[in-house]
Amino acid sequence: MVAEAAAAAERVVAELREACAASAARLNEVAAAMEAEMRAGLREEGGSKVKMIISYVDNLPTGNEEGVFYALDLGGTNFRVLRVHLAGKEKRVAKRESKEVSIPPHLMSGNASELFGFIASALAKYITSEEGHSSVFDDKQRELGFTFSFPVRQTSIASGTLIKWTKAFSIDDAVGEDVVAELQTAMEKQGVDMRVAALINDTVGTLAAGRYNDEDVVIGVILGTGSNAAYVEEASTIPKLEGELPKSGNMVINTEWGNFDSSCLPITEYDQALDEESLNPGEQIFEKLISGMYLGEIVRRVLLKIASQSSIFGNVSHTKLKTRFILRTPDISAMHHDDTPDLRIVAEKLADNLKIVDTSLVTRKMVVEICDIVTSRSARLAAAGIVGILRKIGRAVPGDKRQSVVAIDGGLFEHYAEFRKCLESTLVELLGEEASKSVAVKLTKDGSGLGAALIAAAQSQ
Repeated sequence: MVAEAAAAAERVVAELREACAASAARLNEVAAAMEAEMRAGLREEGGSKVKMIISYVDNLPTGNEEGVFYALDLGGTNFRVLRVHLAGKEKRVAKRESKEVSIPPHLMSGNASELFGFIASALAKYITSEEGHSSVFDDKQRELGFTFSFPVRQTSIASGTLIKWTKAFSIDDAVGEDVVAELQTAMEKQGVDMRVAALINDTVGTLAAGRYNDEDVVIGVILGTGSNAAYVEEASTIPKLEGELPKSGNMVINTEWGNFDSSCLPITEYDQALDEESLNPGEQIFEKLISGMYLGEIVRRVLLKIASQSSIFGNVSHTKLKTRFILRTPDISAMHHDDTPDLRIVAEKLADNLKIVDTSLVTRKMVVEICDIVTSRSARLAAAGIVGILRKIGRAVPGDKRQSVVAIDGGLFEHYAEFRKCLESTLVELLGEEASKSVAVKLTKDGSGLGAALIAAAQSQ
């Protein structure tokens, strides 16, 4: 019986390995498909599943910015207010303070004026506590960068209408309205003398925060709970950009690459089932393969299949294997990095999270292997996406001598060492030894806070 159970489990793992396989040839197809979808998205609105949103950010920070700037970061059940003092090339960020404020649940489904009124009053209190009554702003208006992590249709650097709420929000009268105008009105009612200089999303902010510290940064990527990428495009190569071209000649594009989908993606039965049971079936397919929200859930589904075909985890009904999203990415990271001789951490995670006890060392090794297969696919696909963007902008190709730095934020990249190593080695594999020397990835934190203040500063100067 034991041998039969082990053989059944091994079969499932072998099938998973094959279904997740992402050879260099396949990843080059993914990169080519990403590049093609990007071009289609730049040609016309709705031309591609990859939306290629024009951010209207045409000037990124240079490091020369001076002055005090504010940022407001609204993306979930809390929002943050930041005050950043920039002191030019030498001193850079001389000082930064921030405060986090919880949004009362009733305001997340009330009306727009109540929500923005609450935010503006918190902003007013924060300004008073930071500045007291004396202010460096006596003769000029304060400038604010507003990170709004919900889908908006942007019409300029400082205006955008809300397409729909996500996460726990459902404020009907805000949909279709300009979120900057709502905030500006609320601030005026509170007597806050402040102008929203820029409306951005966190990926554009990551690009800005990266560029502030390194002029070679051309791409910003989020690899955390979700995933997205933004990059610097030549304005003249954007057919859907109307009006005259910006003086800088550049335009930051928010790709929304999480929605990328292609027949060349290595999709398994587990991904299909996860997608069908999700809140947005058929959407965000790339994100569901690579981002931190889903990796633990994919591993759980594989373990559940093994449990249904063999007895190595004991009686399924005595475990929590059927509880969706009970395994999180930090859990699979901890198991994947377990270097104890008896894989003690794997045993603890299985017992604590899934109520699976008395596993053999062979079984625990198999669990680590599953984590490795799922995470490697994720990291390799993320690398292919980055290569698609690099190729679209003519970087890291033969003859290109420029340095190209990719600024990456998010817990998946920051805390999951095996993921990060795999992403970096895959970039070398796809670009080749020579070209990859001109490409670097850099952890860049707090694009949604610092990045917003930096974009406000770059716009005002």
